[in-house]
Amino acid sequence: MAKTEVILTHNIVGLGGESDNVRVAAGYARNFLFPQRLAVPVTSANKRQLEALKQRRAEREAHEFNAMTELSKALQKLVCVIKVKTGEEGKLFGAVTAGMIADELKHQFDIALDKKKIHLEHSIRATGEFEIELNLHAEVKGTLKVRVESTTPVAAPVAAPVEEKPRTEKRGKRTETEATEAKPVEAKSKTAKSEKTAKAPKAEKKPKAE
Repeated sequence: MAKTEVILTHNIVGLGGESDNVRVAAGYARNFLFPQRLAVPVTSANKRQLEALKQRRAEREAHEFNAMTELSKALQKLVCVIKVKTGEEGKLFGAVTAGMIADELKHQFDIALDKKKIHLEHSIRATGEFEIELNLHAEVKGTLKVRVESTTPVAAPVAAPVEEKPRTEKRGKRTETEATEAKPVEAKSKTAKSEKTAKAPKAEKKPKAE
């Protein structure tokens, strides 16, 4: 495949920035880069534009650096909440991805962030709070707190029925307390009998008639 040299007039991810001299497929240059004014052929006239392109590039990179630095400070103060469905023991159905975090940032805070700038070593597969690393710029890193919450209602625990034990009556000796309480009653009844006996006068014997 034929190659050709071009001078980039705009930043193209994966290819280069303004003023870079790169080799690309001739068809790619002819059908895409040149019509979109993203590059120009390498000529003596175009080489004289390199200084202007370098100045434009420096201004763009400085603007991006400042913007990403401010964004990093703002994101550090936020907590991005992601609601998911879970099964038993809080396990997620699926996983939380960088794309989901980017979507929620846009939805909750109106912040547009390329999901490629969100660095996840592993997909999030549990509820809780996580600190996510952000690669905002070649010279700017950041962090974002993500809290994963479950939308599945928690089932209330069912209490086990309490079995009632049958009551058994114990017959036997009375306790000391019962015996003590019973004694005064018995003593009182004896006292009452003795008083009645003392009060009743003896009947006098009548003499027998002769």
